[in-house]
Amino acid sequence: MYLWLKAIHVIFMVTWFAGLFYLPRLFIYHAMDENNASFDLFKVMEKRLFGIMTIGAAVTVFFGVGLLSMNWGYLVTSGWFMLKLVFIAALFGYHYWCYRIMLEFREGRNQRSHVWYRWFNEAPAVALIVIVIMVVVKPF
Repeated sequence: MYLWLKAIHVIFMVTWFAGLFYLPRLFIYHAMDENNASFDLFKVMEKRLFGIMTIGAAVTVFFGVGLLSMNWGYLVTSGWFMLKLVFIAALFGYHYWCYRIMLEFREGRNQRSHVWYRWFNEAPAVALIVIVIMVVVKPF
């Protein structure tokens, strides 16, 4: 059963990260003045992607908690697991920040340039690298 939980956890983690990677990419295009004609389309795409991304996050957490319930020792003895949790908490902050940005675009209140969004887009990649290294290598 553990391996099935882990497989589902990873599948929905990939879904969540796909959204975390692509939604800020849509923000980049949405922030470019030359794409004015597509702004309404971007709003629809962002809303739908955010919904899928949020479902991915929720199912990832659900199965992650299921896995953790089989390994409570990770909370006490594993430094790598604690660092993973810190980065997951940061990802939820990033997820919420994406939500706030999506609302700003929807309401026509964006004040940031496409260059800012290009940098913003890099954060989930850093988190993914750290999380995968912590889970696979377990360096401490």
